[in-house]
Amino acid sequence: MCKNNLLFGFILFYFLFSFKITFAQPENYPFQISTTFNDSIRGDHTFRIVFWNVENLFDTKDDPITADEAFTPDGENHWTMFRFKEKIKNLSKTLLSTGGWEPTDFIGLCEIENREVLEALVNFTPLKDKEYQIIHEDSNDPRGIDVAAMYRPQKFNLINYEYIRLKFPFSPEGRTRDILYARGILPNNDTLHIFVNHFPSRYGGQFETDPKRQYAAKILREMADSLMAINSNASILVMGDFNDHPDDKSMKEVLGAKLTQQGLAKNDLYNLMAPMQYKFGTHSFEGKWGVLDQFIVSSALFEGRGRSKIREAKIYDAPWLIKLNAQGNTTSNRMYQGPQYLGGYADHLPILLDIDLKKNDPIKKD
Repeated sequence: MCKNNLLFGFILFYFLFSFKITFAQPENYPFQISTTFNDSIRGDHTFRIVFWNVENLFDTKDDPITADEAFTPDGENHWTMFRFKEKIKNLSKTLLSTGGWEPTDFIGLCEIENREVLEALVNFTPLKDKEYQIIHEDSNDPRGIDVAAMYRPQKFNLINYEYIRLKFPFSPEGRTRDILYARGILPNNDTLHIFVNHFPSRYGGQFETDPKRQYAAKILREMADSLMAINSNASILVMGDFNDHPDDKSMKEVLGAKLTQQGLAKNDLYNLMAPMQYKFGTHSFEGKWGVLDQFIVSSALFEGRGRSKIREAKIYDAPWLIKLNAQGNTTSNRMYQGPQYLGGYADHLPILLDIDLKKNDPIKKD
């Protein structure tokens, strides 16, 4: 009898997690919860990717060459080791949950202070058994925050990576985050080109800072075009917090990320988040949600002209990542509001992408 009960429990558990699970959402949340587990085990058939702006993952030490003093025990934010440990615990909980039955294969991150905080996240949380490898280099950002990545080498065989430093010709003193370019082999032997971004912020005014985001988009487009000039069927994935929406000039015109999938040309880029921009959000500002965090792909990857094809992109809006603020509006369950410690997760929601891996087509050389 006991064995039968155990078997029934296992079957029920498998049944539930093999289909979509919709979590309870906070009251007044304007979107539909998109947190789902579509596969019990992805194996070598699906490659799962997450991007997340994790909101100021700093250590507690004062780096003398960056403006990180607020994130020290005696600084404005009173950033202690206890708060740091709570932070990485919260991050690991969310990153584990994005994977479902097996860990997410590639994770792009921004607002990372240094390699040491990533090593703590990977080695001293429940992520420690998932065998993640780290990609990180210090950027030229004044606050010392960088873009980085974590990946599972059994699913992403890293060939090489480089950091592209942005130097604004119209503002030589201006400093910002680098663009991370990583190239690797997927289980179906396709080459995936990944760009991880954190475009210059709007701090100081949207109009005043537009030229910096447009310049970053120009450099990014040039790199994508160079890859497609070599192989028009290149699988290219651009991800990041762009501090602009899909229909802003930097994204729509300069990067040239199309807002609709109809009539895509051979070397076009398509913004997978464009259909969500007036229905969903990744970041809340003054009571309004916007899609600042985006996945953009080559038309070849979107249409599956090579060995890989986009299945689904979504905003990972798990219920613990959303809360009601003092005004009764839904917002992200963030860590800080100014210098006030809230103890939450991050001020952005993660975004999640699944890629179907085909095995029958010839390998495209690039």
